[in-house]
Order: sequence, then C-alpha cells, then structure tokens
Amino acid sequence: MLDTSNSNNYEYTTKHLELHILGGIKTNKLESLRITLSIQKLKQENILRHTLDLYNDNQVEKFVRKVAERLEIGTSVVRRTLQEVTKELENYRFLLIQQYEESMTPYKKELSATEEREAIKYLKRKDLLSKTNELIGKSGVIGEQTNRLLMYLIFTSRKTNNPLHCISLGSSGVGKTHLQASVAELIPEEDKIEITVLSANAFYYFNRTELQHKLILIEDLDGAESVLYPLRELQSKKRITKTVVHKDTKGNTKTIHLTVEGPVSVAGCTTQESIYEDNSNRSFLLYIDESTEQDIRIMNYQRLISAGKINEDQEYKSRELLKDVQRVLKPIKVINPFAEYLELPQSVFKPRRTNSHYLQFIEAITFYKQYQREQHVNEETGEVFIETNIEDIEEANELIQEVLLRKSDLLNGACRQFFENLKAYLKRENQTTFTNAEIRRALRVNPSNQKRYMLQLQLAELIQKAKGNKRKGYVYEIVNYDDYETTNKQIKDLLQSIIDRLRSSNGS
Repeated sequence: MLDTSNSNNYEYTTKHLELHILGGIKTNKLESLRITLSIQKLKQENILRHTLDLYNDNQVEKFVRKVAERLEIGTSVVRRTLQEVTKELENYRFLLIQQYEESMTPYKKELSATEEREAIKYLKRKDLLSKTNELIGKSGVIGEQTNRLLMYLIFTSRKTNNPLHCISLGSSGVGKTHLQASVAELIPEEDKIEITVLSANAFYYFNRTELQHKLILIEDLDGAESVLYPLRELQSKKRITKTVVHKDTKGNTKTIHLTVEGPVSVAGCTTQESIYEDNSNRSFLLYIDESTEQDIRIMNYQRLISAGKINEDQEYKSRELLKDVQRVLKPIKVINPFAEYLELPQSVFKPRRTNSHYLQFIEAITFYKQYQREQHVNEETGEVFIETNIEDIEEANELIQEVLLRKSDLLNGACRQFFENLKAYLKRENQTTFTNAEIRRALRVNPSNQKRYMLQLQLAELIQKAKGNKRKGYVYEIVNYDDYETTNKQIKDLLQSIIDRLRSSNGS
C-alpha cells in the first residue's frame, strides 16, 4: 500500500524494493504524472534518484533498465513495481482532487423537518415585519431600528428577479461596516460572498451561474474601486460579459466570451457619498445613526459583553432562526395590482430610478410574506404568483420614508447632519447668528469639512452672511429652519393620502 502520511514523502514498499515519492504529486495536470523518485533494494544503501513522467512510456522503460543495472535486480520486478505504484498514485490523486472539490463546494445546510416547520411557522406570524425587527435586535444588532430592517429586506430581495442594493453611509468609526456585517450574519453562508479587495477582472472569472441570487458584501467601497464598473453592469443588466483572446491546444488564436449571470444584491460601505454617485443611484442609501443616544446604546452593550451579561445562546438561536427563514423562502413571482395608483413626491431627484426602487421594495415585502399569501396561477402561461396587498404598501411607505426624504434633499447626508446639528445648537443657545469658529468648537467639526458644508448651505440658500468682512470674518444666520421638516411632511402626507385612497377604493 502507498503510505501518504507524510505529504512530502510518500512511501511504497514491496518484497524487493523500497520507493519514496519526494515532494508529493501535482493535481492540476491530469495528462501527466511527473514525480521525483528514490528507489533502493531493501536493506541496501545503494539509492537511485530520478525525475520522470510515469505516463511517458519511453522514460519509464529507460528508467527500468537503469534501475535493473544499478541495483542488480530483474527488469520484470522493477517494471511490475512501477506499474503498481503508478496505479496507487493515480487513485490517490483522484482522491485528492475529490477532497479539494468537496472543500471548495459552498456549505449548504439541509434543514431538518423541525427546523423547516419552525421557519415556516415564523413566516406565517401576524405583524411579521415588526417581529422580524425584534428578532434582529435579539440577534445582537443594537439600535438602527429602521436601517436594520431595511437592510434585512434588501438582502432578502437577492432571491427575487429584481434584487435591491444598498450603501451604508456615515463618518469614519460610526459602525457602518459593523451594521452591514451584523445583518449579513442573518443570511445563510451559501448565499453570500464577502469582498475586501478584488482585482478589476476577477468578476469575469466566476462560473457562469456562480453569482446568481447571491448577496455580494463589500466591506469598504474605497478598496473595491476597480470592480465598481462591472458591479454596476451586474446591477443594471444582470449579467456581465468580457471578450478575451485565447490560444487552443493547437496554438490557434481565437476570441472567447466570458459571461457571468446575475441577478445579485450588492451592499457596501463608504464615508464618501459623492464619489460613488453612479453606484448610489442604483442603491438605497442608509445613513448610519450618529446620535449621542445611539453611542450610549452601543457602549452599554459593549459593557454588558465585557461583564458577561449578554445571553449569547439567545443571540445565536435568533441568528439561526432568521437564516432558516431565508432558506425556506422560495422563488415566486410577485404582482402588485395597486402599482399604477402609486406615485412619488415631486421633490424626489431622479424619480425614474427611485420609482423603480420603491416598487421593487414593495415586492420584496410581499415576497417575504409569501407563506401568508394565496398562490394564483396565470391561466395563459401557467406561472404561479402572489399578490401585494395594501398592508405591504403601508409598511413599505413607513420604512422607505427616510430614504425618499434623503433622495429629495438638496444636501448630501454629511452636510444635512451638520445643518441639523447647527440648528439644534442655535435653538439650544437661543441664538440667531453664529461664526465659523464658534460652531467648529461647539460641534467639534473638522475645519476643511466645515468649509465644504458652509459652501453647500450657502449655495442651497439655507444660510447667509449677516455681517462682517473677509478680513475680520463673517457672522452667519440661517435663512430657512423648516426646509427638512416641510419636505418630510409633504412626503408623509402624500404617502398617507395614497393609502387612504387605495383603502377607500378597495372598500376597506
């Protein structure tokens, strides 16, 4: 038998000969079996070392004669021994290849009957979205009530034909990556791909269907700039194709097409919203809660972990249940019979794409509730589908209101946060004017960031210079305190009026 206990020195011993295969064998070239071999007669010091291809008959025959002459043994014995060791090495190489393929096969959990029953029972619960949000909290995601549920539903949409995407935005160190990673832990391992750094061409070398209905997680968009273009194509067109030059075995040059199929759901984190505008347009923008209250919640949780007072078993069970819930969701078409009556606020920028996201989000909620819906069959095509109801639209409106508000805002997220903090400070201090130096100290803002925010606010005509000059400095005042609240009220009123109209026309 072939002894492979030492991966760099296989041993094979017969009645007459002792063989050592030095350095093991390669598994990537099945058309050859090239080895470095040492061979000797038992209990003798005369050793012959040689490198040869056991599939090359001429090399083997020359080696047989050389061994017979050098070790003074019959050629038939040597020939038979080499044939036996070749067969053993072949079998072992096939075993290594099988083990490698099994190790590379993504882990996929098979649910037991009990686990499947519990997951389906959970999906049939009343107030499913609020119960899901509670369970996400129990799994260890602290605060971020709206963002965490939005993100979970966006990740769930990977199973549909029109997945959604999201980008988490916020200052450095506020927990963007932590939130994304924590919610991603609620998605089965076999359904997600995590990326830290990836080369520009890497996406084109996945197997054709390897990315289908996967969640692609990018820890930091700054480290994945080279793949943002193919990612955008994958988001929009649901496939990417690259043409490359290839030489066949005869040396003939030809072009081949590398195609990778989607759809995929993409999630990433960044501090720089404006740099990734093309990607932002295709995604839900989730602004991380940077409030003092959220800081306190997270720090209290960190202290409880350190004190050993967190129920880790409950967190684990919550995560596993939410993963099982994802596993029992089946692909099914969603039809929204109310879609033609829905509308967006006129204040929303880029309404075409936002409208598409809005409709897809409603479908994602309906998809998540598939075990609560009656299945219908299209009589012409035989396709099975479920329908959206008014409750789905109402829940979508509640969750998406902040997203629509952000998409209606003249200011980007960081500038809006600065402006809201500035207004709160002035109200608290009962002031109507301020200087840059005063606000820089009070809000602890980086000078270069403050300069950029002030320029944006002046261009948007939300603040103006009240007095002063360039040499001594300016005193500023706020022109409009209620811009954000007014827009928010307009959006809220419009969404509610649509729901009211749908309910009255539907007789409910």
